[in-house]
Amino acid sequence: MNRARFAIVAALAGAGIASASGNLVAQKAPEFHSVLAGKKVEPPFKGQADVEYTQPVTKKNGDNVVTTLKVKNVSAAPVARLKITETWFDKGGNVVGAGETTLEKPLGTGAVETITILTPWSAKMNGNGFNFAHANGTIKPKRVAKLDDAAKATAAPAAKK
Repeated sequence: MNRARFAIVAALAGAGIASASGNLVAQKAPEFHSVLAGKKVEPPFKGQADVEYTQPVTKKNGDNVVTTLKVKNVSAAPVARLKITETWFDKGGNVVGAGETTLEKPLGTGAVETITILTPWSAKMNGNGFNFAHANGTIKPKRVAKLDDAAKATAAPAAKK
């Protein structure tokens, strides 16, 4: 009886394997299409990049200090993973807190982004400093009074009717 069951199971398994291999041969491989087809991809900047930024605006919001500033890439290529670290000091110059933020998308040449940094609030906070960096090097920051988005600045004004 066991031999009969074994023979039936073996025959069914063999038929299943033969059927499955026949389906594999008959199936066509999917076509792959480039995600970047027709798109211009500019490699990120390497080395010391130049960035302009506005005067940071800092406000206490609940248990956090929220700092907002605008940054503009004035380098010749996009800046990948721009990171800004804000460090807070007490009256004696000791570090009492820090916060940081990183742009996930590259900051294109001439592009302007608004950056927000959250830092846990401490009553000892007296002054702060900023450190700029990016994925492929350092940043030379320059504070400016005002930033205009290059895309908006070069757009032609609408015709009057």
